[in-house]
This record gives sequence, C-alpha cells and structure tokens, in this order.
Amino acid sequence: MKVAPLLAELRQYPAEFTPLLVHTGQHYDYQMSDVFFEELELSEPDYYLDARKDNEAIQTADIIEKFDQVLLDEAPDLIIVVGDVTSTAACAMAASKRDLPLAHVEAGLRSGDRRMPEELNRLVTDGLADMLFTFSANADANLRAENVPQHCVFRVGNLMIDTLLRFRKKADESRILEEVGVAAGAYALATLHRPANVDNAEVLGGILQAFEQIQQRLPIVFSIHPRTRNNIESFGLQKLLDAMSNVHLLGPLGYLDMLRLQAGARFVMSDSAGIQEETTVLGVPCLTLRSNTERPVTVEQGTNQIVGSEMQAIIAAATALLDGQVPQGGVPELWDGGSAARLVQVLRQGIIRR
Repeated sequence: MKVAPLLAELRQYPAEFTPLLVHTGQHYDYQMSDVFFEELELSEPDYYLDARKDNEAIQTADIIEKFDQVLLDEAPDLIIVVGDVTSTAACAMAASKRDLPLAHVEAGLRSGDRRMPEELNRLVTDGLADMLFTFSANADANLRAENVPQHCVFRVGNLMIDTLLRFRKKADESRILEEVGVAAGAYALATLHRPANVDNAEVLGGILQAFEQIQQRLPIVFSIHPRTRNNIESFGLQKLLDAMSNVHLLGPLGYLDMLRLQAGARFVMSDSAGIQEETTVLGVPCLTLRSNTERPVTVEQGTNQIVGSEMQAIIAAATALLDGQVPQGGVPELWDGGSAARLVQVLRQGIIRR
C-alpha cells in the first residue's frame, strides 16, 4: 500500500528515475502478498528474494545476504525502504554495509515499547537512513529528539492514504458484505496478529472472551491471521470460538475486501497499525487492542482509542460505542492523497547524505 503510489509516481519521470522493485518474500501467503500486487495494480517485482521463513533472526540474515547481491549487481543510487517489518531493517542494514544512500518512508514512528519487533526495526532503520520521510508532526519531533539532522527529515504525508483514496471507489464495489451476510453499519470488524496478543494463551483467551460478550449485541466479522488461527488451536481455544454463533470467521483478506469491511463497520477492533490510519480517514471508530501506539496522531486527531488487551477494558470500550458514545475525529494534515507526489519532488531535488 505504500510502495504502489510511490512506484507509480517515480515512473512519471523516466528521464530521472529507473526504479527497480524488490520483493523479499517475507510475506508469502497469496492473501498476504500476491493478491496485493494484483489489486493495487503493481507490476511484477524485478527481484524476488524468496526469504527463508524459519524465524526472524534467520530471515533477517537471509534477506541481508540476498539483497546485498542485488545491490552488488545493480549499484543503485538510492535504496528506499518502507514501514517497519523485518524486510525494512534488513534491507537498510544491507544498504549501510555497502555505504549506499538510504531513504525511509514512514520514518519517526515510536511506540516506546522495545518488546515490539517493529519498534526495533524502526529504530535501526531511522538510525541508518539518510532521508527520512514522515507523516506527522510527532514523528518529526521523535527524530529531533534522537538528534537526526533537520535537513534529512521531510514531512510528506501518508502514502497509505494515497492508496486508500485511489482505490476507495473500487473497494465499494466489493461484494464481501453480501458474501459474509452482514449489512453496512451493523457489524464489528476484528483482526489480531501481534505476538503480544496471540502468542500468549491467557491474553488471547481474554480477547476471545471479550468478543464472546460483544457478539451477543452485534455480529463480529473476524479476519483471522494464520498465526492467530494456529495459536487458537494449539492453546485449546477453538471450542470457545466455535461457540460464538454471531461471529463470522474469515481468513486473510485482500486489500479491497478489507477496505470495504472497514468502511462499512460500526467499529473495528484490531492490533494492526495500518488499520489505525485507515479507520481515521474513513471516520470509523477503532479500538486498538494494544497498550500503546506509534501512531498517536490517530488518537489525537482521529477516531482511534487505545484500549489494551484486557477483557473488561475491551468490553467496556465496545459497549460505550454501542451505546452511542462515538468519538469525533478528523484527518491529519497531508493525509490527502498527494504524499507520493510530494516525496518524489523531494527526490528530484537530489539525494541528501548526512
């Protein structure tokens, strides 16, 4: 969702840029990777690294080794990495070892929780980047506090929202609500995937018990991540889930179906970072099932609430929404669909080194 608008914009200037797209293969399930290339009209990647899936440490090392060969073969003028996943930090480290200029899209986000793998990825990548592209004032402030030179920081807006606004009409044509059997405004959407929530049997069980209470008042459409599904089974929680007659279970969804479900939901319950942003722009209440967020702008200006993962807190927040206590939010500055264009205009002025 971040790469698609950036790549399209770079290709508007063929005399200045020859972009190459590298897919590490970190996400390898069709519904978690290939379907996004199709729906977001992305071209086939120029390189597919087929990263190992053993564990995060092995995957990081594998990506570094394979991406290093790409750098050796191509000798690029600039490497652009996005987000905060394993691939982001691994490719940033490979670039730094070759002393090649590095740009980070979605820089400056901080949760303050170093138990999160994503937080470590953010810190590593921002520490190595020469050009840091941010989407909010608090991200800029975080980088200033870490002594990042001001001339390296560029607030351009949120590329995720470029994609949302471009494909919103197409997503409205999705038939996912009819396929599931729910009506717009008459269901809650739920997703879970973060290790802190799904790798602990007690925490995951408590969240599911909260869902059990909520679904008595409102249908829940639950898109289950493969990691979450596996842990529900291994922790012996499947019976609890199966007993919920008003929960509609779905596997991972493509971008357009997920966007349609978000837009039509009464509210969303999730530990996803991107969903905090998308619901803010859609004006849909979001209950973030975490104790912190690296996107505080979605709480300060949007419809996001940080609820945590404790059962009673989730039930209380959902009950308040069901009883009509709906937060009013707005859209942060520069989340307007023009972020990729602003970013590329910066690149056209030249690569900045620290």
